[in-house]
Amino acid sequence: MPTSASSLFSAYASFAAFMMLVRTAANELMNLVPDRIRAYIESVLLHLVTPLSASHDLTLVIDENAGMTRNQIYEAADVYLQTKISPLNERLRVSKTPRQKTISLPIEKGQEVIDTFDNIVLKWRYVCIESDNNPGRDQKRQFEVIFHKRHKDKVVLSYLPYVLDRANAIKEQDRVVKIYTRNSYPNYDDDDNHDWGSISLEHPATFETMAMDPELKTMMKNDLDRFVRRREFYKKVGKAWKRGYLLYGPPGTGKSSLIAAMANYLHFNIYDLELSSIYRDSELKRVLLSTTNRSILVIEDIDCSIDVENRESEEQQQSSQTKLTLSGLLNFIDGLWSSCGDERIIVFTTNHKDRLDPALLRPGRMDVHIHLSYCTASGFKVLASNYLGIGDENHHRLYGEIEGLIESAEVTPAEVAEELMKSDDADMVLEGLVDFLKCKKAERQRKKEEESNQIKDQEAAMQKTDVEDNVNDDGKGSLHSKTLNMM
Repeated sequence: MPTSASSLFSAYASFAAFMMLVRTAANELMNLVPDRIRAYIESVLLHLVTPLSASHDLTLVIDENAGMTRNQIYEAADVYLQTKISPLNERLRVSKTPRQKTISLPIEKGQEVIDTFDNIVLKWRYVCIESDNNPGRDQKRQFEVIFHKRHKDKVVLSYLPYVLDRANAIKEQDRVVKIYTRNSYPNYDDDDNHDWGSISLEHPATFETMAMDPELKTMMKNDLDRFVRRREFYKKVGKAWKRGYLLYGPPGTGKSSLIAAMANYLHFNIYDLELSSIYRDSELKRVLLSTTNRSILVIEDIDCSIDVENRESEEQQQSSQTKLTLSGLLNFIDGLWSSCGDERIIVFTTNHKDRLDPALLRPGRMDVHIHLSYCTASGFKVLASNYLGIGDENHHRLYGEIEGLIESAEVTPAEVAEELMKSDDADMVLEGLVDFLKCKKAERQRKKEEESNQIKDQEAAMQKTDVEDNVNDDGKGSLHSKTLNMM
């Protein structure tokens, strides 16, 4: 007997209701399953259906570099995907530094990670392409993310910004300040940045532990705080968001420690650039553009790093394309290239400020000049508190004598710190420091006397030469007169 339309409709309605019930039950069941297990199940299903739907997939290629700069999406993916590891991953890199809170598990090349976002299944793959010219050292790194074509707009406009935000949040939770150097050592943790190798900055220096004048500390912290909160101000006035510092003074006065204190205070990474390792201006641009935002670029001993004595001969003898030049460095500091990157601090150090080319010293290049001089009475108190645990509340009997000697002895904080480390006995250490300061003071007075005597000897020699010249001139004049009379 033929099936009536009402019977077919009734059967279809019953089947649809059954499927909706099954789907609801499945969704409720999946909500009870932990995220990682659910992602694993979805990834298995994805592998089963991928061959049938491959023609409908879209692949986004995320290169390590975007032109000459680091690709922020690549960096974010490297951090974000560590939170999406599943049982399907068979090979992971494992690392942890002393200050790092958690273990890092970045994926190895060739590995895949499955992620889901708003009911979209995405497959990530880490790819390394080795150079034929330099295999093992020169690699092109990239992430590939594969998903159905119909989700392109949602992935680009919503998912990738979500990855950026999550990566930033993860980095803030487990932020470790790092110091970067040019990557010439394969064992360094290079963070997939082959221009630089990095290690965690373990330097414990802070502004509180620095043997600096208290007013100078306050000025430095206020200047740094003002810099980091003025993004909109720099944009409004049309200036690159950067700040330049010149730290100068004798060796041992704390220039390197101050840089570490700045990095620890701001939680900025340090890029330690040795200009002697750079051979041309084009290489300098490439290396500096590979640094990240919220970082401190350090060029130590700038007076010894680059020939700044004669810019005219420099321009005549060498082309900027074949040699690192002062003009190339200046162009990156405050020229058009300076606008590439935000929230950056550039720190130069020197023991001899007077040797620097005036072109380096003007505002916009070195905005703040910090003179780190010999240890003062206030600096000594900080060091005594750090090394001996002696503060103002337990004033030592030798403090007065030490404070009287330290101003005239001209000793560096490093020299004082070395004396304070010689024993755990505060009395013994401070007595030794008094003797050390007396010796330094006597040595300084002796040098002054020697310099004074040398100056006197030079002046006496010059006077003697002048007298002899005058006598010779008079003799010649008399002889000339006699000759004229005879004629």
